[in-house]
Amino acid sequence: MRVFVTGATGFIGSAIVAELIDAGHQVTGLARSDQAAASLTATGAQVHRGALEDPGSLRGAAAASDGVIHTAFTNISATTSLADSARADLRAVATIGEALAGSGRPFVVTSGIGLLAPGRLATEEDAPDPGSFAAPRIAAEEAALSLAGRGVRASVVRLPYSVHGEGDHGFVPALIGIARAEGVSAYPGDGANRWPAVHRLDAAHLFRLALEAAPAGARLHGVDDEGVPFRDIAEVIGRHLKLPATAIPREEAGSHFGWLGPIVTVDHPASSTLTQKQLGWHPARPALIPDLDEGHYFGG
Repeated sequence: MRVFVTGATGFIGSAIVAELIDAGHQVTGLARSDQAAASLTATGAQVHRGALEDPGSLRGAAAASDGVIHTAFTNISATTSLADSARADLRAVATIGEALAGSGRPFVVTSGIGLLAPGRLATEEDAPDPGSFAAPRIAAEEAALSLAGRGVRASVVRLPYSVHGEGDHGFVPALIGIARAEGVSAYPGDGANRWPAVHRLDAAHLFRLALEAAPAGARLHGVDDEGVPFRDIAEVIGRHLKLPATAIPREEAGSHFGWLGPIVTVDHPASSTLTQKQLGWHPARPALIPDLDEGHYFGG
């Protein structure tokens, strides 16, 4: 299959590219820079120059493919809002979807557990919650799934807060940086709030299975750890940095963790039971705490 991948040089996307090539697919990755193009070429993938903000580049590559996996998303940070990133994501989904309409070809779109209601075990059957932390991403998920009614075998893969592994530059490395700067590895309240997690290589395998076999309209959960208590994450960070793991009042999370404050306090366990049954996906890589204990997050 000729597969077009956005975000192909990112932490998750690069793992997906390798997974697809190993399975015999021909991959074309979106590249906006010479460095990204060279990285793709080195993996054996073809290069399509363009950018998420360029509808023409997305449309042409999607139309020439047998299927598309969309992973590109501008990560939120101290300077990039979730709302802005979500709007760009929605435009990309709509553009690619238009190019695939009526073709029956697969289109796998990245979504997140964070757009579901917190405080309970989320499943694939749960609809997005407009009051959730990641509510701005709901529009892109709904737009993707609506393509099932337009002749596209569209599915979404909801990823957890931590997609971990060597090379991670997401929330966990940010927590490590904050702990180093503050001299303490903190957790809010009793730290019993839970984060779901998955290893990037297990996530990549799920994306391939979704491309190959997910039915139109499927909502899939790329989750291994259903819910790691945040206190456990703080404690393993503290142990490796030789810093105390200390509780702070929940109301101080914003001042201590900055832009990560709302994410640090959320309780968002999630299940992938239905996904595993539907596609035969079974995570086999280390869970989050064992992965942290391997030391590569700390330069070990």
